[in-house]
Amino acid sequence: MKTALITGGARGIGVEICRALARDGYRVAINYATSRNAAQSLASELGGIAVCADVTDPRAVSAMFGAIGDVDALVCNAAIAQYGVFQDIAADWRRVFDVNFGGTVNVINAALPAMIREKSGAIVTVSSVWGVRGASCESIYAASKSAVIGLTKSLALELAPSGIRVNCVAPAMIGAGMTTDAFGADDLDALRDRVPLGKLGTAQDVAEAVSWLCSDRAGYVTGQVLEVGGGG
Repeated sequence: MKTALITGGARGIGVEICRALARDGYRVAINYATSRNAAQSLASELGGIAVCADVTDPRAVSAMFGAIGDVDALVCNAAIAQYGVFQDIAADWRRVFDVNFGGTVNVINAALPAMIREKSGAIVTVSSVWGVRGASCESIYAASKSAVIGLTKSLALELAPSGIRVNCVAPAMIGAGMTTDAFGADDLDALRDRVPLGKLGTAQDVAEAVSWLCSDRAGYVTGQVLEVGGGG
C-alpha cells in the first residue's frame, strides 16, 4: 500500500485531503502540531496514523519521517494566516514564512531521499490565489504563498529527471479552515458575491484537485499551479 503524508491534516482543508487520499487507497499519515485529538480520531476513521511534528523544526520533521517511513505522496498543507495592514503585521513576517514556506521546505527535504532513490513520487504544495495575485491586508501571507509557488515550479524542473512530479493547488474563497476562522457571516456573504460561480468553494473541492494531482491520471503533469477558485 502506498503512503501519503498530509501536513496540517487534522483541520480544515487538510481533513478532506486525508479522506480523499484514503479513498484513493493510500495509507494516510496525518501530521498535526496541536490538534492531537482531531488527528487521532481521523486516523482511526481512515485506518491511518497520526504523527505530531512542528514542520518549522527540521529535527521534528526528521523524527516524523522516522516514524512514518518512506512516502509516495506528500501534501504540504500546513499553514497559518495573518491579516492586517502592512505596518501592523510586518514585524511578525518571519513566523508566517517559517510555517508556510519553511515548513514546506523542511518536509519536502525530508521526503526526497526515498523518492529520488525510487525515482517516483508526487508532491503537492498548497498555496493560495493570493500567492498568485497578491492581497490587500494579507501582504505577508500572500508573499509566503508566492514563495511556495516559486519553490514548486523550480523543484518540478529539478526533480523531473528523477521521476518526481511537483504541483501546486491555489485555493481562493473556501468556506472552511482559515477563511471561516477569520471572517464573519456578513464578510463571507460579501466574498461569495465576488466569485463568478456565485458560491464559496468547499474543502472537498480542494481535496479532489489534490487527489487528481497525486494520481496516475496526472502522470504527465508537473510544475503547474491549479487554482481552485470558482473563476475568481
